[in-house]
Parts: sequence; structure tokens; C-alpha cells
Amino acid sequence: MTALYAMPGNEAFADRLSRYAALPRRELQLHRFPDRESLVQLAAPLAQEEVALVCTLADPDGKVVPLLMAAATLRELGAVRVGLIAPYLAYMRQDTRFHPGEAVSARIFGKLLGEAFDWLITVDPHLHRLHSLEQAWPLDGHVVHAATQVAAWIDHNVVSPLIIGPDGESAQWVRDVARRLDAPFVVASKQRHGDRDVQVTLAGIEPWQGHTPVLVDDIISSGQTMIEALRSLDLKAPAPVCIGVHGVFAPGAVRELRAAGASRIVTSNTIEGDTALIDISTDVADVLIALAQRQGTVPPSSNKDNRP
Repeated sequence: MTALYAMPGNEAFADRLSRYAALPRRELQLHRFPDRESLVQLAAPLAQEEVALVCTLADPDGKVVPLLMAAATLRELGAVRVGLIAPYLAYMRQDTRFHPGEAVSARIFGKLLGEAFDWLITVDPHLHRLHSLEQAWPLDGHVVHAATQVAAWIDHNVVSPLIIGPDGESAQWVRDVARRLDAPFVVASKQRHGDRDVQVTLAGIEPWQGHTPVLVDDIISSGQTMIEALRSLDLKAPAPVCIGVHGVFAPGAVRELRAAGASRIVTSNTIEGDTALIDISTDVADVLIALAQRQGTVPPSSNKDNRP
């Protein structure tokens, strides 16, 4: 059996996984001392038990040290294998050295966590120049794709959608979502000059007058790419909708997106928040069940009847 441990802030997601996969969730407590050092305390795993830590890695710098401590402590307490369920996986965008002397964060972060965990489940990691998760992560990695749930949300909430990718990197998600909806799509081109200095050019939308523009991307951080895409729209259409798989959201990003014309801003619950209306937990749980069955650590009662 695989036991789940939730790092702080991940309890709701871990509870969904626990119910759906019929796996126990054990106690984990994190104490912060006045000097901001951390103390992790965990319920001991059962003898020869496999465990998984649930920790989405938005704002990762303050989470990684306690996460590594938890993984190491679980091994010391007898866990035979330690997995990581990270619905959002940080540090994947810096996958090459864009300027002399820069750290290639994706490989460094992957090596760091790969030494602490035996396997990983994550949702739509930002893969651009890297063609697979294995190029950055030296461990047993499993990727969950959010396109099914994103398309389902659009199907239930948007009339006559026109799926728009705000840049070339979003094309892989946009094509997948549009195919599932049998909807038209276009992809904009982007030039980035800085974190908040982005130029977006959107062409080819003229045939789709009257459709609802739905901008889809994997990550919304500063929001500047989507903001510029919103500003480039020239449709006599309902107000546009912005959808991101991962709602990282730099300060002020949601407010600026709304000011640029977004009628709705929707993300998945890989990162909890007011916009997290697309539940991806059952898809993660399906992969967890398959992985546990491969290892022989999941009870036969686990099935989709437990869907939260």
C-alpha cells in the first residue's frame, strides 16, 4: 500500500487522492522556528511501506528544504520507496543557458529532487526545448495532461469557443484542447524582451467573428503574454476567457488581466486559489493507482467509484 503525506497547503488535494485511490493519508506537521528554520514531524510509515509526499511547487524556494527533510526522514523511518506528487513543478522554464553564466535550473532542480525521490507524478510540466521530462529528471517520471479537464470545462461554460494560444509555446496545449472540442484555434507569435516586456502578434482570427475567444496556456505568472494577446484581439465577440493549467500569478496579475478585458480567469487546482475551478486530482489519482498497481502497493478496491 502507498501512504500519502501532504506538505502544508496540499491537504485538500491529498485528501482527494486518498478518497479516489483508497489510500491512507498520514500525519505530517511542519513547524517554523522564529528564525524561519523548519522542523518536520511525520507519522511513521508501516513496515516495508511505500509513501508519497504531495507538494505543489509554486513559490518553491521556501518549500524545498522541508520537502527534502520529509523525504529523508520517511526513509529513516522505514519507507521502502518515496515518491513525489508535485501537481505544479517549478524551475522547468529555464531549460537552457540563455545568457552567459546562467544556471540551467531545470536540470539542477531535477537532479536535486531526483536524488531524494524514487518517482514523480506531475501535471503538464513546462517542456519547450526539452522534449521529455526524462531529460531533466533522473527518476521514474509520470506526466498527467490537463487537456481533458480543460476541454470539459470549456465545453460546459463557453458558447462557440475560439481557442487561442498566446504564444508558440502554448501551441501543444491549444491544439489538444481544440481537437477535443472540435473547435477552431489560432496561435499568436511572441517576442519577449523582459519579464514584463512582451510583444504579441495575433493573426488569422477574422473568420471567427462571433466566437468567444478562449486563451489557453500552461502557466499564468506575470500574465503579460496573455495581457498582450487580449489587447491584440479585434473581434466583435463575447468578452474573452483566460485559462491556465497552473495559476502561479505574480502580484497584480489577476487584476491586470481583468483590466485588459478578461471576463473570466480560470486555472486548474494544481495550485489552489480562487481561480482553481478545474479539478485535475482524479487524473493524478489514476496515474497514482496505475503506478501503485505496478508496484503491487494499491488495494484492489481502488476504482473510479471513489471519484470526488
